Amino acid sequence: MANILIIGASSGIGLSLSKKLIADRHRVFGTFNRTTLDSDGFAKIQQVNVLDESLDLSLAPDELDGLVYCPGAVNLKPFARIKPTDFITDYQLQVLGAVKVIQACLPKLKNASSPSIVLFSTVAVQTGFNFHSLVASSKGAIEGLTRALAAEFAPKIRVNCIAPSITDTPLAGTLLSSEEKKAANAQRHPLKRIGSPDDLADLAEFLILEKSSWITGQVFHVDGGMSSLKL
Repeated sequence: MANILIIGASSGIGLSLSKKLIADRHRVFGTFNRTTLDSDGFAKIQQVNVLDESLDLSLAPDELDGLVYCPGAVNLKPFARIKPTDFITDYQLQVLGAVKVIQACLPKLKNASSPSIVLFSTVAVQTGFNFHSLVASSKGAIEGLTRALAAEFAPKIRVNCIAPSITDTPLAGTLLSSEEKKAANAQRHPLKRIGSPDDLADLAEFLILEKSSWITGQVFHVDGGMSSLKL
């Protein structure tokens, strides 16, 4: 039984992952920001804003086997309409939030026998898309952070990253707000469907547990083939 802290466990991939881990009898500690989180099955839950100066992660146990950082944003705008401060705001949530959480949890992770960290990127880092400069910049930093920390923390702590394409979560709500939009986005992928939270949670569960103990420093593309196939 592993102790897993999921930042952003109240919806989307974080919620799906929480349910899978709880069903397998792991102890899951979940945080939420604005979306409330049902306490059913969780070892402990806590409202956390990762942008707060005094980040409180006291809910996490002293021995932490896994840390998953799920918060993110998908703000798609033409580059000419983006203010420099927009890049700073996006970077604070997607990158500095992850940095603060990892630093706060590092002593607890070091107390575990085979700890693991899982972060999230996007297919838009490897494959250029219109209007994705904000998210691609921040998530590109996450991919660099993944590899750098995997090297620095080896052999004690494993660090890996998942880079999805568009997934049917509240985060992508405006992009998938109708059946027509969902169908159009599905057709852009070689596998002709959009991702589900379970598609990403299945891999995250594997990476956060000891069954992936010989994997670190990797960015896994779970994107329906979009990043590597052209049909």
